[in-house]
Amino acid sequence: MHDPPPRFIPTSPPATHPAGRHVLAELTGVAPALLDDAAALRSKLTDALRAAGAHVRQVVSEVFAPRGVTVLAVLAESHASLHTWPDQGVALVDVFTCGDSADPVLAVDLLAESLAAKRLHREVLRRGTPEAVVEPLAPGLTRRWELGVVHHAARTSWQRVLIAETAHGTTLFCDEERQSAEATQLVYHEALFVPAALLADRSERVLVIGSSEGVVSQLALAAGARVVDHVDIDPDCVRACAIHLPYGYTPAELATAETHEGPVRMHYTDGKAFVQACTQRYDVIVIDLPDEQREAPQAHVNTLYRAEFLRQCVGLLTPGGVVVSQAGSPALWRNATLRAATDRFHTVFAQIMTYVSDEHEWAFLIGRQNATPDPLTKMLARLDALPTPPTSIDARAVQARTVPPYGLRHS
Repeated sequence: MHDPPPRFIPTSPPATHPAGRHVLAELTGVAPALLDDAAALRSKLTDALRAAGAHVRQVVSEVFAPRGVTVLAVLAESHASLHTWPDQGVALVDVFTCGDSADPVLAVDLLAESLAAKRLHREVLRRGTPEAVVEPLAPGLTRRWELGVVHHAARTSWQRVLIAETAHGTTLFCDEERQSAEATQLVYHEALFVPAALLADRSERVLVIGSSEGVVSQLALAAGARVVDHVDIDPDCVRACAIHLPYGYTPAELATAETHEGPVRMHYTDGKAFVQACTQRYDVIVIDLPDEQREAPQAHVNTLYRAEFLRQCVGLLTPGGVVVSQAGSPALWRNATLRAATDRFHTVFAQIMTYVSDEHEWAFLIGRQNATPDPLTKMLARLDALPTPPTSIDARAVQARTVPPYGLRHS
């Protein structure tokens, strides 16, 4: 465990400074013949740029001996270039655009798809005035995150992933929603995992669904877990977090988890499919997902919030085991998700506990299938016995934060 990192405050250049995004990308595993075909490369680069909103003014190319091609595109927004090494199956690409009319990340993604690249690695540089993420909070209400250095920006098969510096330090956004921030990541994840581990009879075997950064896996090991199965549907997001975030997995730790050579075993699959096929049993099951999409009932993530999925998780519990889920915000103006989740937990579990994080936006629900008498006393006793004490939860926090919000208790 480690102390919470210091708060990071980015600096911004003057508002009149030019602004743009510069994407530097490496595409590997491309067919050598295609990388030596200047006409095809000109066409594919032009199509990708136009599909991403860029206005292509001129395109020139140069063929080199014995092999290799360079393609340059002049854009109304700036420029793009493509350089190939056919014998290695490699293409290096850069796309720089100013303004909002074109998306250079999308242009690179489309080009990689068109070239059937087996692997794409990209870096995104913000040049000039930092842009911002406008995060939706509730109908008619948003929050603006001004961005400093952008470490990673990509559209994966499942979502748009952005990792950048903000006023809360290194911050992860998925589909424009803040998922984790350096200043509060430990507070959030301890509130998610530690109370659940205290309510469970044991915490030796842990299943984590979602939670891309790997912080919960580390907390589980610190609490004495011998086996942690971590399931996430988006390998690109998990790997980007390991590279760029200052917490959670390191790249080396993730590589070991992917080979299942240590106590943490990484599984890249749908959480629902994993649970349905699983024959293992767990003491603690953690469900840490983006918010339930109440305005989009058919969203895939919603299937992992439903009572049916909770019951399937119950089937994987050891006696005295618990399920804990991220359940939304306790704030009066956005607590509809928490209310709905509380109703579902009451239909599935014999006993539920609420833990409201000190990071005020989040509450978590913990369910046991067999009720334990005086759960608060049990949790306090187990807190004293943890091998590694949490940094943001003590006895008084457990006593205070397990009281459900007034609105839930009196609704």
